[in-house]
Amino acid sequence: MSEENKDLGDKAKDAAKGAKKSAKEFAKDAKESAKEFAEETKEAAKEFKEDTKEAAKDFKEEAKKTASEFKEGLASAGGDNKKILAGVLAIVFGQLGVHKFILGYQKEGIIMLVATVIGYATMCFIIGSFIVMATAIVGLIEGIIYLTKSDEDFYNTYQVGKKPWF
Repeated sequence: MSEENKDLGDKAKDAAKGAKKSAKEFAKDAKESAKEFAEETKEAAKEFKEDTKEAAKDFKEEAKKTASEFKEGLASAGGDNKKILAGVLAIVFGQLGVHKFILGYQKEGIIMLVATVIGYATMCFIIGSFIVMATAIVGLIEGIIYLTKSDEDFYNTYQVGKKPWF
């Protein structure tokens, strides 16, 4: 039995050596596979980074273009529409200062509205009639001025330049 044990021991050693060799080869293959995977991942990350940068650049340019178009459209539409709206409201409801609110002049609109209310409140006195008439005349004059200005002049004077009176 000792011979048989020796043979079994030799076979076990050979099997262990074979297993060790197979494990080393497997580990070596796994290491190479991991290195290849890491390289492929780095390359994919670089490509993704470049694609992302390019997409961001394209998006930025498109956003700038869209913003520019929107700004131009707003300037042309906003200037003309506000001019006509403010002019007509100034002629019809000028004494209430509605046209001032449309143009974004809250303080001036409140001044005209309060003056008109005070004028109506003091109408029983003679001074109230003059106050109401004065605010109505101011509104009428401003409405005529708004409607007779060119779109560009109106936009530059009242919307960009923020000129609140006449």
